[in-house]
Amino acid sequence: MRIKQLFNLEGKVAVVTGASKGIGEAMARGLAEFGAKVVVSSRKQEAVDQVAEEFVQDGLDAIGIECHVAKEDHRKNLINKTIEHYGRLDILINNAGTNPYFGPIENMPMEAYQKTMDINLNAPMDLSRLAFPHMKKNGSGSVIHISSIEGIHASAGFAAYNLSKAGLVMLAQNQAAEWGKDNVRVNVICPGLVKTKLSRMLWEGDARTASINKTVPLGRMAVPDEMAGLAVFLASDASSYMTGSVLVNDGGILHAPVMT
Repeated sequence: MRIKQLFNLEGKVAVVTGASKGIGEAMARGLAEFGAKVVVSSRKQEAVDQVAEEFVQDGLDAIGIECHVAKEDHRKNLINKTIEHYGRLDILINNAGTNPYFGPIENMPMEAYQKTMDINLNAPMDLSRLAFPHMKKNGSGSVIHISSIEGIHASAGFAAYNLSKAGLVMLAQNQAAEWGKDNVRVNVICPGLVKTKLSRMLWEGDARTASINKTVPLGRMAVPDEMAGLAVFLASDASSYMTGSVLVNDGGILHAPVMT
């Protein structure tokens, strides 16, 4: 059972932002099912309490801590309360994200741009910084940034979102270069189109769904649970020699043939 044991997360404590629904909830559940104690975090306490209670009812170990990641005091409180409750922090998944503007770069309101950067890039940078000393103290740690395929290729109308997600890739690689000596690993997951509330404008409606199904080589959108396996892998010792890596999970869409 020596290889199977590498995926075991028992004794580990994980914080997952944006975990009240969608990809974040699926990743949090995945970590918990593999033995981690999980802090479910999102903007509303009621929402995270509901998810955490569902986990507990399924025999998992979880608590909910409210955190609006754009607020500095909320970020500090998230890490501090995690340490107060569980006594350690081993895994951080920066999943919370937003995309308040879709349209031409020249018409993009600076308020929308700044909000996107604050939530998608600046918050993960600060949360990682706050988590790092605790991981260093433990002698190991895993930070996972949830970027997007939009962070590694250009697409019209998504400038702020793409910039923020591209920034996560470089953030991870710089953190990996600096924190490797402390055995703190930092990696990136780039999902493709996943059926979530955030992406609804892209897939809602029969015509849009049909178009997507023709474009994606696997013939469909992903569902949130299909992102959880990579999170478990990167959080566990199964990926102990990986840091600074960018893993794409997109159904093959980046390699799809151009339709003529």
